[in-house]
Amino acid sequence: MAQPDDASTPDDPLGLGQAAASQLGGEWQLDAVDDTLFTEEVPPLVEEPKEVPPPVSKSQPSNQGLGLPKTVPVAELPPSLEQLVEAMLFVGGPPLTATVAGSVVRGLTTERFLDAVSVLNKRYRNQNRPYAIEARDDGFVLAVRPAYRNLRERLFAGPREARLSQPALDVLSVVAYRQPVGKAEVDAVRGTDSGAVLRQLVRLGLIAVQHRADAATREVRYGTTQRFLEVFGLASLDELPRLGDASQV
Repeated sequence: MAQPDDASTPDDPLGLGQAAASQLGGEWQLDAVDDTLFTEEVPPLVEEPKEVPPPVSKSQPSNQGLGLPKTVPVAELPPSLEQLVEAMLFVGGPPLTATVAGSVVRGLTTERFLDAVSVLNKRYRNQNRPYAIEARDDGFVLAVRPAYRNLRERLFAGPREARLSQPALDVLSVVAYRQPVGKAEVDAVRGTDSGAVLRQLVRLGLIAVQHRADAATREVRYGTTQRFLEVFGLASLDELPRLGDASQV
């Protein structure tokens, strides 16, 4: 059997098939290619929706990742009138007057200031607080109640409570009613030397030198102290018992 000429042999598959068909006889055709054998319909790619975290307010810090409970801050209420007055009393300093408090808090009248002091004192009594608001001079101060004042003395190592002798009470009475008074005047009232007793009362903090000796007086003068008022439970010297004419003391 003669071999086909290589030079006339087509190179493409379709040409080879037609050449073979002409030699073998019959018709030959290339079957149609089923595209489904080579391609597979792929559904379009759809991205899964991403989980978006809830927005975090700039004014509210997030606790995520810290293991802390989620809390919602509560807006602070403005302070009440009683709280403002109480805060000013806690600051300390000179006795707080209605005028000074009114210059700090707008719209605070004397009547409202006194009402706030009354409300606070009632609250302290109901809660059995160890302190109370006391009237002093022309204003008010926040002070510990008498039952707790010995703790203050121990805490600040102040002079201890001491039972006053009769001579000490006599001298203290003269100073309280005639202050500022000098030693010579006290001696004249008592009819005896009072130097040692005056020094004792100064050490106890019940009296203090109010006027130093100068060319005019030539002697120091004494007066009572704030501790004197506290020991005897007085808000001011105006609460001293009335004894008629002070010159008779």
